[in-house]
Amino acid sequence: MGNLLLTTGLFTTGAPPPQTESRFTSVPISRGITYYRARHPWPTSSTTHDPLPATLIPSQASPPRPLLLFFSWLGAHPGAAAKYFDAFLMRGMDVLLVQSGVMHFLWPRWGLDYGLELLEVLEAPELAGRPLLVYASSIGGYTFAQVLVHVADGHAKHATLPHRVVGHVYDSLVAGTLEHMATGLGRTLAPLLERIIKSTAMLYFWLFKASTADVYQRAIRVFANSPVMAPALFFSSEDDALCDGDVLDSIVAGWRRRGVAVYSRKWKVSKHAAHIRCHPEEYRHTLEAFLDSLPLSPPLLGTNVQ
Repeated sequence: MGNLLLTTGLFTTGAPPPQTESRFTSVPISRGITYYRARHPWPTSSTTHDPLPATLIPSQASPPRPLLLFFSWLGAHPGAAAKYFDAFLMRGMDVLLVQSGVMHFLWPRWGLDYGLELLEVLEAPELAGRPLLVYASSIGGYTFAQVLVHVADGHAKHATLPHRVVGHVYDSLVAGTLEHMATGLGRTLAPLLERIIKSTAMLYFWLFKASTADVYQRAIRVFANSPVMAPALFFSSEDDALCDGDVLDSIVAGWRRRGVAVYSRKWKVSKHAAHIRCHPEEYRHTLEAFLDSLPLSPPLLGTNVQ
């Protein structure tokens, strides 16, 4: 893992050993949070280019390596999430995969604790000060909103996070009423029992309103008034039952009024959290154009996504 130090309480030496894939090396930081780093030279169809040692271990003279915060969809297998990483790893970025559990959603106070844990990871000496690109898929947007709640609370040590974010991407954001959230929960956990799970979840939200619905509403308000002013990109579709299009449009309009540069790609027909599979060329073209507009490192020469 190069110069990622395993000396603090966050990056514990008791963590499982690094796992190596053909494209990257990964190190578990805590349950649900994993650090990924590209192996160089990047695998290509040609071996004529020279290694890129400067991208392996950044020197004190080189700018901090950007870090992608990838908030995955509920139940995402790390291998499935890793398929999204290539466009970022080949730009010289590292990745912090943040996976949320169902209890982070059902008992949002645990989600708030998880958001604080992530903030502490980002504020550790190994990662502090590095530029951040946020990428949130489906309920991952809710997890990021829980992080922003801590920022909105005004703690001085969290105040730098919004300024470190150079861009944020939202794929299939779950937006709307509690009913939309309950629908998403049912489709994720057991599609065949979607109606039963949805009804049970709605009853649960009503019984424990102060600890669930009220906490959700605060996170939604914080997200709608996000302190992150960097450019944003939204991927969505008109037939997504987990997203109220009017609510999403209202968020986008509100951000634009506040001066945020917001870009979007909406399809009439697609699949929740699977737009990249349904519309691969349009998705990649839109994402690459957005990344090119940000102050990030350009793609590494001689690279090719495998």
